[in-house]
Amino acid sequence: MLAVKADGRIVLMDNSTETIAHSMDAQIMEPLYQYAWLIPVLPLATAMVIGLGLISFNQVTNQLRRANAIFVIAGLAAAMAYSLAILWSQYHGHAPYLQTFEWASAGTFHLTMGFTIDHLSALMLTIVTTVALLVMIYTDGYMAHDPGYVRFYAYLSLFSSSMLGLVVSINLVQIYVFWELVGMCSYLLVGFWFDRKSAADAAQKAFVTNRVGDFGLLLGILGLFWATGSFDFQTIGDRLQQLVSSGALSSGVAILLAILVFLGPVAKSAQFPLHVWLPDAMEGPTPISALIHAATMVAAGVFLIARMFPVFSGMPEVMNVIAWTGAFTAFLGASIAITQNDIKKGLAYSTISQLGYMVMAMGVGAYSAGLFHLMTHAYFKAMLFLGSGSVIHGMEGVVGHDPVLAQDMRLMGGLRKYMPLTSLTFLVGCLAISGIPPFAGFWSKDEILGSVFASNPAMWMVGWLTAGITAFYMFRMYFSTFEGSFRGHQTDVRQQLKAAAGEPELAMAFGPGAMDPKELDQDHHHSDSPHESPLTMTLPLLILAVPSLLIGLVGTPFNNYFEAFIHPAGDAIAEVAEVAHEFDWTEFLVMGGSSIGIALIGITLASLMYLQRKLDPGAIAAKIKPLYEFSLHKWYIDDLYNTVFVQGCRRLARQVLEVDYNVVDGVVNLTGFVTMISGEGLKYFESGRVQFYALIVFLAVLGFVIISA
Repeated sequence: MLAVKADGRIVLMDNSTETIAHSMDAQIMEPLYQYAWLIPVLPLATAMVIGLGLISFNQVTNQLRRANAIFVIAGLAAAMAYSLAILWSQYHGHAPYLQTFEWASAGTFHLTMGFTIDHLSALMLTIVTTVALLVMIYTDGYMAHDPGYVRFYAYLSLFSSSMLGLVVSINLVQIYVFWELVGMCSYLLVGFWFDRKSAADAAQKAFVTNRVGDFGLLLGILGLFWATGSFDFQTIGDRLQQLVSSGALSSGVAILLAILVFLGPVAKSAQFPLHVWLPDAMEGPTPISALIHAATMVAAGVFLIARMFPVFSGMPEVMNVIAWTGAFTAFLGASIAITQNDIKKGLAYSTISQLGYMVMAMGVGAYSAGLFHLMTHAYFKAMLFLGSGSVIHGMEGVVGHDPVLAQDMRLMGGLRKYMPLTSLTFLVGCLAISGIPPFAGFWSKDEILGSVFASNPAMWMVGWLTAGITAFYMFRMYFSTFEGSFRGHQTDVRQQLKAAAGEPELAMAFGPGAMDPKELDQDHHHSDSPHESPLTMTLPLLILAVPSLLIGLVGTPFNNYFEAFIHPAGDAIAEVAEVAHEFDWTEFLVMGGSSIGIALIGITLASLMYLQRKLDPGAIAAKIKPLYEFSLHKWYIDDLYNTVFVQGCRRLARQVLEVDYNVVDGVVNLTGFVTMISGEGLKYFESGRVQFYALIVFLAVLGFVIISA
């Protein structure tokens, strides 16, 4: 690997002999890599400029809405172009690049910062910039009438910059800095509509839940530095194995430190038991839901597992914990999604389930399969979330400015004839996530299931059943939303939904979509029927449909370009290529056929229930009411957390308040009271008369004489 010091000198990081041609090639490519730090800095700069404008010239900055949007989009577009150039360079075999500078030093301690460009970072840069750019274009239509339009763009730009900085980080300390920035941005964006109590509560829930995982991550980072003296991923992995093998470090301590680090991805990637924040994050505007669930925050956890693969892969116990956590989370998310009626929350639990697949793949050592699914999922899940936002936008003209009704699939139906582009792209996303070939999700999910089967058939069974449930709930969502007859005008259904949800928050300044509240009382622009979204919203959907359909072809098992490109650090490319050539058509047809079969069963059941109406979902739910209630109430995990942690902490806080009021404040108040009384008494001894002072001295001396006698 090439390292470039702060003064620009190229240094070889290993002892291998480089050819002259290789050195010349590195010099040619150096300018491209040398300024790669601009990729995270460009969106950071746009966010800073807009933020300073909002602070200093708020009214003028808010009036220049479209100019600010163009400014932000242009900055990210430049970052995307740069990322694509780097990906192209890495794909053609150019050496990884590392640029560092000393950030802090004390004695023998030296902490370096910088950025690295390798296959993993090049891939992640491309995914984040492409998805973020399309989300920003979509935002112009979705948030068109929102008074916080400019502020939202500033947050989006800062969020993108934080994630881009994270993926080029060279060590755990730098990752932790950007890790927390990503968390801060998610807090700002989830609670963007902070005057809605539900949004404010969701932001706090996301923040607190992630702090639990991040505290574990911090402890793990400090512990690994204590054990190995390094923050570098590969160095930590090598030294940790040496310490354990030599007996200098207990294997139990090494496992504990690795699991503490894993707690960070558990929270960020919404794995059980820290998954509860992600569905509530749907209270934020839909563009940020798409960005969080596709390419930024939740992807950060899987990315960190990939970066820490040299550490985790040497500990089978840790890998088992990772794999089973992912497998259980995949099933958990899918089992809850089948009963959700809110279109965004259904997609949120779908994201939890798909993230479980990625983590499970990492746990069984299927490094490339997990990252492959991360890439394909980023595109089709972004499209699905943006599609749900398009549906919500189209529904607002019918149900009014009510987020409860606009997002409930029980008031939808038949939207395909009103929103043909949205329905088409949503169908593509459903086919992709269900694992139907040749859509992207089939290739990545099948790669994971094949790797898991070779490692643990019981775990494969969990993933295989989850694939069938995934196909069922996704097509339940599609049929309920886009097929059948439109149910938006059924007043009895509206009243039932309002009664079940309680009084909706009608006093909001703005709603869940791009609808201007004033338009609710106007006949133009919006009618009593749903409508297709504007071009700024449908164009990103159509663009995302292309990779959702085709990008999986780069990772077909019989010609796996993706696996040849992405491989764990330290693995020889020749070994990866050799494994890629070991393709068995029989195994592929059996494994692929089984995953397609279970997906088709799920789609068929959804069709019988929600399209053809030959099976009554209500009757089935009544027969298995305990299971239905268990799923509907999200396994009662949120209720348990609320009782134990939220209410428990409140009770503890009240007790502490009593102690503070009666004991701490009591001691302080008593001290003040004693001081006041003593002062009141002593003031009479301060008369200023010399005779009185002489009398006091005489009496004091007399007293001492009497006592001594």
